Amino acid sequence: MPKSLHESLDERMKSLGVTAWGAADLDFVRRAVKNPDAVLNIPSGRYTRAIVMGVRLQDNVVEQITDRPTPLYFHHYKQANYFLDRAAFEIALFLQANGHAALAMPASQVISKDPVRGHVCHRTLGWAAGLGRRGRNNLLVHPLYGARMRYVTVLTDAPLEAGKPVDSTCGECAACAAACPAGAIHDSAEDFDLKACKAKLDEFVRMQFIGQHICGICVKACKGKACK
Repeated sequence: MPKSLHESLDERMKSLGVTAWGAADLDFVRRAVKNPDAVLNIPSGRYTRAIVMGVRLQDNVVEQITDRPTPLYFHHYKQANYFLDRAAFEIALFLQANGHAALAMPASQVISKDPVRGHVCHRTLGWAAGLGRRGRNNLLVHPLYGARMRYVTVLTDAPLEAGKPVDSTCGECAACAAACPAGAIHDSAEDFDLKACKAKLDEFVRMQFIGQHICGICVKACKGKACK
């Protein structure tokens, strides 16, 4: 029996080393989020699905973070983005070769500074694809690995079954809020203080051997099942 597109993609994902992936219905995303333009700042096209891919960060790197990002975490962060960009590129080429429109979006590319935005919001699309819940830390919380994941997206018109959004919450867990040096994390993702977070990142970007708006403190604190 010929393999389905989903089966073929799953094999590709595994061969590339992708930790988790899923597909989001873009029409659903446009209806479900308050400001869809902030989530999907993309060229016009016939895209109906967003394939979201995630890779797990290395615990031994994340665990070295204390009250600031480390040079090793900065390097790891860059390598994770490079890994994801290559994986998205490969998947987009695979889809294109099979007759589908495909557009690989950058894992981490800023196209607006006020507010800070990328081409797409990977964490929102990942939520819509069923990869995790929206955490109070404003990140996508994977059920096994918490926030210790990074994501990338490929837009396509391939007829993939969309995942179901995860509507659960962080419950009583507030480990990320207790750890946040900016005091930016509160009851829910909607309460997240982006300005306070950005101000702290502005401090970190000036650190020697960092030079990028990264933190990792709430990423370390949010461990998924390990939190419970």
